[in-house]
Amino acid sequence: MEVIVFFSLLLSVCTVSANLAEADKSSNQQPCPQDTQAVLRELTASVAVQKEQITVLQKETQEQTAKLKSEIDQLKLQSTDGAAKLKTEIDALKQELQATHVAFSAAVLLPGTGPYVGPFNTETTLVFKHVITNIGNAYNPSTGIFTAPVRGVYHFELHMFGHGGVAVGAYLYKNQGLVVIAYEHQTAAGELSGSNGASLLLEVGDQVFVRLLDGRRIYDNQNHHTTFSGHLIFTM
Repeated sequence: MEVIVFFSLLLSVCTVSANLAEADKSSNQQPCPQDTQAVLRELTASVAVQKEQITVLQKETQEQTAKLKSEIDQLKLQSTDGAAKLKTEIDALKQELQATHVAFSAAVLLPGTGPYVGPFNTETTLVFKHVITNIGNAYNPSTGIFTAPVRGVYHFELHMFGHGGVAVGAYLYKNQGLVVIAYEHQTAAGELSGSNGASLLLEVGDQVFVRLLDGRRIYDNQNHHTTFSGHLIFTM
């Protein structure tokens, strides 16, 4: 009987010890509240840092995007300005090229008119109405005046024709300055002619024309004896 009681007590003690050991093991596996709070604080701090970094990156991205947009707009503007400038230069070159083709020749009388011009009491600008050629339209057949379209060296010639008894004479003028004279005189009856020419440096807008001397006369008919001609040699 005593042996049975002893074993019963021993079994109870072992059971209690096992339960205590199991409880202690279970208690050791559960996290401490202080450790959990520390982990949460670290996570919160890490998230805050990452959020701040993201904000900085977003700001930098926006600034770079704005800068790139500004550069693209500037390039577009420069491209537009460059295209406009190039077009202007091309148009100017085309105009200059067209202006370098200058040549004219004209006779003093239209067919069926005349045959004499003059004499007059004063110098009179001769209007060479019959246009033979007028490339560049620098010569005006209504006024008899040639106007230089470009700066350059031009060559001009005048040929005067008449009959004996009255002298033939005409001046070549550049603006209001006398350049050369074409003159011929003979007392006997018959035909006579006078010619001359000159190469002139003209500025844009300079005018060249022919004036009949006072008291002189010229003759012309359908054969165009009396002419005024000029052409551009080269630009400067």
